[in-house]
Amino acid sequence: MKTLLLLLSLSALYAQKHELGLTMGRVIGQDRSISGTSVKLDSGLALQANYGVRLAGNEAVAVYGAVNFLASPLRDVTSANRASIRDFATIYFTPEVRVKFAGGAPISPYVFGGGGLAVYEHSTLTIGGAANPSARTSKTGALTYGAGVDVKGFRWIGFRGELRDNFTGSPRFNFAPSAGRQHNWTATGGIVLRFGK
Repeated sequence: MKTLLLLLSLSALYAQKHELGLTMGRVIGQDRSISGTSVKLDSGLALQANYGVRLAGNEAVAVYGAVNFLASPLRDVTSANRASIRDFATIYFTPEVRVKFAGGAPISPYVFGGGGLAVYEHSTLTIGGAANPSARTSKTGALTYGAGVDVKGFRWIGFRGELRDNFTGSPRFNFAPSAGRQHNWTATGGIVLRFGK
């Protein structure tokens, strides 16, 4: 009996629909005020991979469990405070739940939310050219949410556009005891591969 249940469970798992989204775009720049100091974070390249498995639902409404990986290799920092880091890189790793609507239609919108980890890598030098006194890397929690749209393409290849916010703790700017949390809005577009019906 246990063997039969195991086989049925494996069959159900492999019957799920899988999606692999590969997108790129930009982390949108922003201006912040930290402890009375103005800080400008430039936009940066965003490279994203998202793997999702349909857990429940049908073509009308479906729920996916997904894991998102987003890397932003360089964002410049501008500040009047010369002790600030001059740039930073970020990696976001966020499991999430996605709800997709009208999966069988030519255009399928979706929303998602989840949480995970952000890792910042800080510049070795400050804006003033001195050695950065802070740790090279820091980690913080990340809350992720947003929406997107999938467009049917050719057979198992489609197209995806997405707007995402990774709401995280701040990088170590070096001039505030606590820099609070920041939004990291990202707009991306690319392809989505579907398999395993």
